[in-house]
Amino acid sequence: MKSGRHARILELISEQSIETQDDLLNCLKRDGYKATQATISRDIKDLRLVKALDSDGKYRYMSPAKNQNENKSSLKSMFSTAVNSIDAAQNIVVIRTMVGMAQAVCTSLDSLDHSEIVGTIAGDDTIFVACRTVNDAVNLTEELKKLL
Repeated sequence: MKSGRHARILELISEQSIETQDDLLNCLKRDGYKATQATISRDIKDLRLVKALDSDGKYRYMSPAKNQNENKSSLKSMFSTAVNSIDAAQNIVVIRTMVGMAQAVCTSLDSLDHSEIVGTIAGDDTIFVACRTVNDAVNLTEELKKLL
């Protein structure tokens, strides 16, 4: 049941512009799936869906399972739109975003699976990225600044 629902969610977000969890829930219910808001929230987390800016200038759910070029394009678009500054302090990278955008940017970062990233914490407008070493933090900072 869960894998079928996950497959349908991936189809829906590739076919339609799904902007909110409610939109996704309504689409699934229309297709005969029994789901709740909590189910949708868990599915989004399990599938590692991200909200990214589409070609129409609207934020919609997208799957990081797309090819690397599309992922980089979505991440670059999100970074250039939402990130204000990036800096490193020891092995921590600090990313300042527009208010309310830290969670989306953090989710995109997590989907990249950088081996040097130990973990991330997102607040309202700040993200802390813990890196393995100071050198990893410096390298990641330089790489992320290129996306701005």
